[in-house]
Amino acid sequence: MPCPEDAAFLASLIGELATRFGTPNFAPHLTLRGDTDATFERLHDDVRAAAAASQPFAEPITTVETTQAFFRAFYVRFAVSAQLDRLKRRLDPQGTECFTPHVSLLYGNLPEEVKAPAAAEFSQRLAGRSITFDRISVVRSGQHIPIADWTIQAPVPLGR
Repeated sequence: MPCPEDAAFLASLIGELATRFGTPNFAPHLTLRGDTDATFERLHDDVRAAAAASQPFAEPITTVETTQAFFRAFYVRFAVSAQLDRLKRRLDPQGTECFTPHVSLLYGNLPEEVKAPAAAEFSQRLAGRSITFDRISVVRSGQHIPIADWTIQAPVPLGR
């Protein structure tokens, strides 16, 4: 999860795009482990162990990208840094091959020609910016849970 200042900044961008395009609003986050059948207790234990082995860190935004995937319609992308790679390997070792670290800014099914001008604008606005991540959270979310019902259940600060 982004630190409070960066979370507020990213939330403002998500809100701006949601208003502009009539898309859902959601909390900014970088997914390290997606949908799972693991119990809350197991996930919380895994998150606590991963957080204890990490310190807060900043990642530079590499690009602003768009896809036709609903949950990656418009996002900021990060390189697979050593820190992100370690966290991914601890929390989702089977998912490291296809890891695309990103923070989505818009969810939805919009045509590319609608998103492209906004992506170009946001690329300029975000050029040279880094995002600081300072905690990992267990979140109740998923493809079959309405976005408005997603809830952060267990934030754990990095370094603890």
